[in-house]
Amino acid sequence: MAVYNGAAHVTEQLDSIVAQLGPDDEVIVVDDASTDSSLDIIEDFKDDRIRLVRSAVNRGYVRTFEAALTASRGRYIFLSDQDDVWLPGRLDVMIDAMSTSSVVASNFSFFGQQPRSIESLRLRAVDSSRKRTNLLLLWVGVRPYYGCAMAFRRDVAPLILPFPQSLYETHDQWIALVGNLAGEMRHIEQDTLSRRLHDTNTTPKKARSPFLIVRSRLMLARAFFVAARRIRKYRSGGNPND
Repeated sequence: MAVYNGAAHVTEQLDSIVAQLGPDDEVIVVDDASTDSSLDIIEDFKDDRIRLVRSAVNRGYVRTFEAALTASRGRYIFLSDQDDVWLPGRLDVMIDAMSTSSVVASNFSFFGQQPRSIESLRLRAVDSSRKRTNLLLLWVGVRPYYGCAMAFRRDVAPLILPFPQSLYETHDQWIALVGNLAGEMRHIEQDTLSRRLHDTNTTPKKARSPFLIVRSRLMLARAFFVAARRIRKYRSGGNPND
């Protein structure tokens, strides 16, 4: 979990997560130099399964998530925003899906505000193996891969981490890109969380300018070649990050 000034909602989110954890599970929370009471709230949980990592400087959500994923030690790695709510059974549903695929992404419901039309797009299980279509629609920006609804197995972590240095946004698109290129992506049609929409969500609420759209597509195109190179090295027995 990446946290930045999440005091208003992080308690509800953590409650929904720890309710599904076993005694040997963990929650890695990386605080991105919050200026509110987020740190105090997280520390008040007094749960040994919650590991709090404090960032001395604000690095942004991409590098904060990278730090949290890198610090994780479990076989199954789930991404979580600070302000959503995990639905009961999420853990079991997604772990079951990871028995056959290394990267999984689910659908989700909303609360708080009405979603934009593009946020209402849903994943279909039948599209899981259509990697060329998934990659194209991911690049265009209409395949709904959201980090808060994603998880991956430890064995694919060397392909995902570290994030490319050129990645300045959409870490979830990067993970989905790797999963699809490797032929390891699975879509879960079930809602596994409820996503809170509010005025300070990181996801933009208005259409982006043409310049920003082109810049983002170029970033993802560059990431495609990074992922392809890592997968090729990994399958040949080499270090994917050499």
